[in-house]
Amino acid sequence: MARLNCKCGELLTNSLSPNNIELVVYTDEELDDIINQAEKIDPLSIPEPRYEVWRCPKCERIYVFKEGEDGPYKTYILEK
Repeated sequence: MARLNCKCGELLTNSLSPNNIELVVYTDEELDDIINQAEKIDPLSIPEPRYEVWRCPKCERIYVFKEGEDGPYKTYILEK
């Protein structure tokens, strides 16, 4: 369980499961490798994505976390 204050002021947390904060993101190549390695996909055998990605439900800012980093590795915000 983790928490983060978004720059817009919204408190983000992954304490609930499922939640609308965490996104499961794979590159097309990573997903293709996962699918090609199994005839029948067991959800428990799907590897964790390389990065943890969170989306703020208020401002839609995206935070990307990298293992070993204390805070977000990258932050993206929508252009208007």
